[in-house]
Amino acid sequence: MSDTTLLPVLAEHVRAVNAFDEDAILATFTEDAFVNDARREFRGAAAIRRWVAKELVGDKVTLEVTEVVDHYGDQIVRARYDGAYDKTNLKGDLIMTNYFTVADGKITSLIVIRTEPAY
Repeated sequence: MSDTTLLPVLAEHVRAVNAFDEDAILATFTEDAFVNDARREFRGAAAIRRWVAKELVGDKVTLEVTEVVDHYGDQIVRARYDGAYDKTNLKGDLIMTNYFTVADGKITSLIVIRTEPAY
């Protein structure tokens, strides 16, 4: 799926992640944003920068957007993740669902959850 259905800040976020551009990724977040990734919370720009540097840029993560859903103003973005992270126990593609809240053109919160079939 093309990222043309993404809000502009989310399209920029995906572009920056895929370019391994730490500063550009950080620029998509508000100063007081929070990220919850794998039940770990990163609150504020400094904590998010450490997460971005280690787990996105450091692991050379790329995102291939597969679905975008607007849900009452929140953006749900499913993406196929790839990169240099440990894939030892993965069976097939790693699909993650990203729940974004955006205000005034910036990401205020991001929750990242591994997507698995319900049944």
